[in-house]
Amino acid sequence: MAKHKHKGDKAGAVESTEPQPKLKTKAYEAEMERLQGELVAMQEWVKATGAKVLIVFEGRDTAGKGGTIKRITERVSPRVFRIAALPAPTPKEQSQMYIQRYVSHFPSAGEVVIFDRSWYNRAGVEPVMGFCTPEESAAFLEVVPLLERQIVQSGIILIKYWLEVSQDEQTRRLKGRIDDPRKTWKLSDMDLKSYSKWYEYSRARDAMFAKTDTDESPWHVAVSNDKKRARLNIISHLLSQIPYEPLPERTVKLPRRQAKGNYVEPEHPKRYIPTPY
Repeated sequence: MAKHKHKGDKAGAVESTEPQPKLKTKAYEAEMERLQGELVAMQEWVKATGAKVLIVFEGRDTAGKGGTIKRITERVSPRVFRIAALPAPTPKEQSQMYIQRYVSHFPSAGEVVIFDRSWYNRAGVEPVMGFCTPEESAAFLEVVPLLERQIVQSGIILIKYWLEVSQDEQTRRLKGRIDDPRKTWKLSDMDLKSYSKWYEYSRARDAMFAKTDTDESPWHVAVSNDKKRARLNIISHLLSQIPYEPLPERTVKLPRRQAKGNYVEPEHPKRYIPTPY
């Protein structure tokens, strides 16, 4: 995991993208289990302190945002961790101030909100795909640092991740979606149109970093060619950004059940589902 570095920073500050040995599934699952336990501890700290956490996931198509978010949220409470994955704006939302529909999803006390894409659509997909003008995108980039300063000063912990994937790996993953009936829903017409615009997205990303990677609200870049390593790195980094305390060990003993008495279990043959397996 690396914080995005400004042009003036020393070379070599961003982590190496050299391939590493494949992470074995058993080792991956063991470390994921440990990290998910820490996420539960973080959750309890958020609830107890009334903290407000806002996590933004952006990145290349197929870079693994959805899978990472799934692993973050699969063992915690949906009452604490909320995912905001907004659809295309309605006509009413199009008439509003651009950021308005995003602000309504910001966390209240005791909540963690994860944006699966965010207001940064106006810095990436919208200008690249022609959904806004270059002037609208440039104006947005001027305003965002001020907005995010207000978010942080309001007491919200704001963490921004950019997931980066290579061209070859993106191609491999898109082909996998074409051939796998479980993944075809992930392959939208927008994905296909975006595929040919790699360098336009690169330029949009660079312009976004230049304007919105601030000391108050930095971008954290994760290379996700190896999805397993990327997920572990991101969750580990996320935990390092939250000042939670580990859960104390608990000694739990199940109480005795009440006596059966004269209760007789009825049979409900019509209510049972078929059992072909």
